[in-house]
Amino acid sequence: MISQFFVLSLRGDNIVFRDYRGDVSKSSAEIFFRKVKFWKGEEGEEAPPVFNVDGVNYLHVKHSGLLFVATTRVNPSPALVLELLQRIARVAKDYLGVLNEDSLRKNFVLVYELLDEMIDFGYPQTTSTEGLKSFVFNEPVVVDAARIPSLGPAAMFIPGSKRVPGTAVTKSVVASDASGNKREEVFVDIIEKISVTFNASGYVLTSEIDGTIQMKSYLTGNPEIKVGLSDDLAVGVRSNNNNTFAPDYSVGSGVGLVVLDDCNFHESVRLDDFETERALTLVPPDGEFPIMNYRMTQEFKPPFKVYPVIEEKGPFKAEIRLTVRADFASNITANMVVLRVPMPKTTTRVSFVLEEGAVGQTTDFKESTKVMEWCCRKIVGGSDHVLVAKLTLSQEKNLNIKKEAGPISMTFTIPMYNASKLQVKYLQIVKKTKSYNPHRWVRYVTLANSYVIRT
Repeated sequence: MISQFFVLSLRGDNIVFRDYRGDVSKSSAEIFFRKVKFWKGEEGEEAPPVFNVDGVNYLHVKHSGLLFVATTRVNPSPALVLELLQRIARVAKDYLGVLNEDSLRKNFVLVYELLDEMIDFGYPQTTSTEGLKSFVFNEPVVVDAARIPSLGPAAMFIPGSKRVPGTAVTKSVVASDASGNKREEVFVDIIEKISVTFNASGYVLTSEIDGTIQMKSYLTGNPEIKVGLSDDLAVGVRSNNNNTFAPDYSVGSGVGLVVLDDCNFHESVRLDDFETERALTLVPPDGEFPIMNYRMTQEFKPPFKVYPVIEEKGPFKAEIRLTVRADFASNITANMVVLRVPMPKTTTRVSFVLEEGAVGQTTDFKESTKVMEWCCRKIVGGSDHVLVAKLTLSQEKNLNIKKEAGPISMTFTIPMYNASKLQVKYLQIVKKTKSYNPHRWVRYVTLANSYVIRT
C-alpha cells in the first residue's frame, strides 16, 4: 500500500512524518514540495493530486491550508489513497477540534497515536472516529480558534454570529469544556456546490447542484436522531442492493417540487420512513460525517447574474463593463465574491473604475496570465455592482477582442442560502429523560463549484 505519510505546511515545513516501509528516500518530503511549488504545467496550473518522480508515486490532498501526502513505489488505486488522506484529515479534525499547523504541532503525540491505529505497515486499518476512541487515550491540547482563520465551508459560520455559536466547528469529540462537562449539541449542515454556465445573453445553458447533508454530533450516549426533510422532496427508485436512489423522472414532476436526480446515504441511516415521511433515522457515530449526498439537475434560480459589455474605444483602446446582480433576498449576504476575466493577449495595461462609494472591493490585473480579478468582500442580496475596466492594447486592430476576452468565471460563498430549496423541517432526538434538551443547529451554505459566463 503506502510507504510514507507526511503533512506539510504551504511553506514546505514538515509537521508530521511517518515511514512505514523504508523503501522511499527520507528526502521525499523535500522532493515533493519542490515539485509542487515549481510545477511545470500551463500558466498558473497547479500540480495534479497524483504524479510520479523517479519511480515514486506521490499522492496528496489539500485540507485546511495543509498538504496531506502519501508516497508509494507500488501501484495502488489512486482513489483509495486519496480517500484515505481525506479521512485522516477528517479524523484529525474530529479529535483536535481545529485542524491547522498550530493544532498539529501542539498535539503531535495524539496525532501519532491516531496514525499508529489507522495505518499498520502502510495498510489502512480503521478510519472511524468512533472506532478509534477505544484505542486512543491522549487528550487534545485545545487551540484558541478565535485567533485562527478557519478554511473551507465551515469558515462561513463565523464565531460570534447570532445564528451559530462560536464552538460550532472547533470542538474535539473527546475533550470537555472548562467546567469538565460536555455540551450537548448536534449540528446539521446542508452544503451545496453549484455549477452553472451562461451564454453571452445571460441564459442558463447548464446547471447542476452537488449537495451534502453533513452532521456532527456531540451527544452523549449516541441517542437516535430523526431528520425530517422537505415534504415536497421527489427522488428516484431505490436500488435493492444499497442505499442508493436511481433516476426516475416520472416521480414528482409537479411545479415547486425539489427533484433530485439521485442520492445516497451513510451506512448508519435507516430509510424506513424516508419514502412516506421524507425522514432519515440514524444513531450518529462520533465525529463529522455526511448523512446524505445528492445531485440535482432540475432548473433552479442562480444566485448571481453577470452582464458583460465589451466595446472598442479607439485604435489601441477597449472597455469591459461588468454588472453583477445579487438575485437573492436582501437579508442574505454573499462572502468573498471573485470574478476572473481572461483578457485579450494583446492587453498591456488595465485601469479600473469602481462605482461611487464602493467598499470592500479590490481589483487586479495579472500581466503574466492576462487575467483580471475583481473581488467583493461582501455583496448583499438584491444589490447591483458595476466595474469598468479600460484596456490598453499593443495592436491597433483586434478583430477577436470579444472572443479573446472571457469566459468569465466566478467564485463565492453564501451562508444561510441553498439553491435547491431543500430544507430540514425538524431535528428530533430521542430523549433519555424529560430534562434532556440538547442544542440543535441547522445551517446552510452555497458554494460556487463552476460558475461560468460566456462573453
